[in-house]
Amino acid sequence: MPKLLQINATANWGSTGRIAEQIGLAAMARGWESCIAYGRYANTSESQTIKIGSYPGVIEHYLENRLIDNEGLASRSATRELITEIKNWSPDIIHLHNIHDHYVNYEILFDYLNSNDIPVVWTFHDCWAFTGHCHYFDSVDCERWKTNCFDCPLNRDLLDRSSRNYQKKSMCFKSCGNLTIVPVSDWLGSLVKESFLKEKPISVIHNGIDLKVFSPQLSNSKSRYRILGVSNVWDERKGLRDFILLRQILSDECEIVLLGLNKQQIKRLPDSITGIERTTSLNKLIELYSSADVLVNPTYADTFPTVNLEALACGTPVITYKTGGSPEAIDEETGIVVEQGDVRGLAEAVLRLKEQPLSREACRARAERLFDKDKCFEKYISLYESLLADKN
Repeated sequence: MPKLLQINATANWGSTGRIAEQIGLAAMARGWESCIAYGRYANTSESQTIKIGSYPGVIEHYLENRLIDNEGLASRSATRELITEIKNWSPDIIHLHNIHDHYVNYEILFDYLNSNDIPVVWTFHDCWAFTGHCHYFDSVDCERWKTNCFDCPLNRDLLDRSSRNYQKKSMCFKSCGNLTIVPVSDWLGSLVKESFLKEKPISVIHNGIDLKVFSPQLSNSKSRYRILGVSNVWDERKGLRDFILLRQILSDECEIVLLGLNKQQIKRLPDSITGIERTTSLNKLIELYSSADVLVNPTYADTFPTVNLEALACGTPVITYKTGGSPEAIDEETGIVVEQGDVRGLAEAVLRLKEQPLSREACRARAERLFDKDKCFEKYISLYESLLADKN
């Protein structure tokens, strides 16, 4: 029975943790053993799990990052212990996800990965692997990552070591001869092909969602046209300010509902915007998607946002900024793409859909055709089996 080991910041918690969980389930359905090694948070998992390091170790790593720009270069003991666990478990495939959340040392980890012939799959959920510091750079229109990062415009640490970090990552990751990169969007894949990792095998696999869970639900009647915004964390990157400006443009015939805000953000909202705290209830989330007339996603940095897919699965069209891989979720029958930062363009798109609604059936059909988790994550298992066949 082949063995799969995934390494991620979380296990069955948050978006990447849930993706790793679903990949593990798909692998086990095909006769694999599955294990997830995680460094931060976890919910109960169907896979075996390995905890990497400790909470004090995460704090120490975080402080090293903030003080001397050392993300991914602390957690030395925790990473050596992880390597011992890897040797004991003896996986046939090692699948990396996010390794940049203050819990693992990538130099030590890649020294080990480079020293053996275990195939390594690395899903890129953002751009961190090929930059000197940041996870996303399109909000500042930076292209230094193509040649050599320096003076990072997004660095908020006391020191800027983006040039050093860029060189260290390039040396570590390029030297891994058994590495296959899986970007989660075509947009991200195109960036990888311009980076120092362009010679590596690249295979785009879009994220999928559970269409049995996310499906259209009957909703209570409402008197106004409902605009929904959803995010786990609301900040400038997710477009909270843009919703406030959008409220000033649209008439009271439209209502705006934002899910995922904290208490302080809700207090600061204009009275004309309804704020709801983050919910762990899938039923509540699905009810909100289904009751909305449109999901608006004014994101400034994203690779392939899951909220777009969840909305489509519930029959709700999407309006999104032309940011990263966000537009890949929709076509002209299921949504509208607006230039980043064009709030008036958002308003015009909302009014257009209010007057000429898109088919909710078409939204659901697109989700079924392209974003069924069973079809999407099955592609990973096929990739694993192909890599093992090539190795043998």
